[in-house]
Amino acid sequence: MLEIKPPRSAGSRADPAPSRWSYRYQRLMLTPLFRKLLHIGVPFTAALLVGLVYFANDARRESFALSVTELRRAFETRPEFMVQLMAIDGASQDIAEDIREIVPLDFPLTSFDINLETIRTDVMGLQAVKSARVKIKSGGILQIEVDERTPVALWRSYEGLELVDAEGVAFRALERRTDRPELPLLVGEGALEQLGEAMQILAAAAPLSPRLRGLARIGERRWDLVLDRDQRILLPEARPVQALQRVLALDAARDLLARDVSVVDMRLAHRPTLRMSDVATRERWKLRASQVGIADQ
Repeated sequence: MLEIKPPRSAGSRADPAPSRWSYRYQRLMLTPLFRKLLHIGVPFTAALLVGLVYFANDARRESFALSVTELRRAFETRPEFMVQLMAIDGASQDIAEDIREIVPLDFPLTSFDINLETIRTDVMGLQAVKSARVKIKSGGILQIEVDERTPVALWRSYEGLELVDAEGVAFRALERRTDRPELPLLVGEGALEQLGEAMQILAAAAPLSPRLRGLARIGERRWDLVLDRDQRILLPEARPVQALQRVLALDAARDLLARDVSVVDMRLAHRPTLRMSDVATRERWKLRASQVGIADQ
């Protein structure tokens, strides 16, 4: 027989209290860690499992890697990223040729394949380059801006002739002295270490520039100013510029350097010493001998 339930009275209502499982779920949703685990952890775990299953096959892995490589290459080789040529500014022809030899790029290249810092380091490795800047300009141009070392003197060592800049850096070899006749010549050990003093002496010797042949460092302590006609001015270790100025004053007053003098020794500032040339010495002895002969008669 069917059981007939009595009709619900109009005043009775449903129980609003949640069930036990609904209550526990609502409490968990109030926990930040559970919400993060539900919103992030579950999707991540599901995606990871799908990925592991998909990439478990070698063919799928190779196909995916090839697709990524092709997409990357297609992006990198877009026209706006391509470099078509290299421009070198501020360098002489010889230095520009050296730079092209040490930076052997085969254009066109994508800018992603060009390491600007490596190129700058290679260019700075050239002794004749003082500084360098490398950048990629719009229009696909790799621009290398170079500041060359400016030679101020020639330095003769056991290895030959080299150009020297104001910092005392020997940066290029020369075959002949006549290749740069306008530059003064420095010789001797320690000459480059005292380049500043050498340039001061050479500046003071400007009135003698037509006759100037070079500056020799003696014993790594002092300088000799070398002129034509095998004349030398021996300068002291201390205050060589002032000693040279005294010699120039004597030359202006008495034409000292125009005489048959081979050495002007200024190593003792209070007692300058002159050494006559061999020819002048022989003539003097002949004159003295003739004077003695006349006196004996």
